[in-house]
Amino acid sequence: MKLTPRGPEVDAVVRLLEDDSYASAEALARAIIKTVADELDLRDWYALTHRWRDGTRGINWGPFASPIEALRVAEYIGAGQFGAVKLYSPGVLVANAKGRKNTAGYCRRPECGHAPFLHLMAGSGRGGCGLSSCGCPRFTK
Repeated sequence: MKLTPRGPEVDAVVRLLEDDSYASAEALARAIIKTVADELDLRDWYALTHRWRDGTRGINWGPFASPIEALRVAEYIGAGQFGAVKLYSPGVLVANAKGRKNTAGYCRRPECGHAPFLHLMAGSGRGGCGLSSCGCPRFTK
């Protein structure tokens, strides 16, 4: 998988590396692995789908960072028909429902943390959170 690190992913790891509270290199390594996994969980990925020449379903592979990457792998395999499908982020799905506090793009109010599209429109901006479980009065960047 070819991966280009994104700013928020790098920032999350840098915060850990600059944190002196870890008792050992092993504890820091574990924290880094968990943080990177959490950050990558927020990405959309792609899967390579496969059908044999006779039309029966084949094996699907993934994840890939882009459909181009998936289809390049298909060129090497060459047996059957291939396609690429988008796998939407399970991390974003959960974050949209539960909130993702202190994350760029999500509401910065401490009681909220939900995605902007979950906030109702108020004029040309975003108003209160539309989830009945949240009392946030307006979206805050």
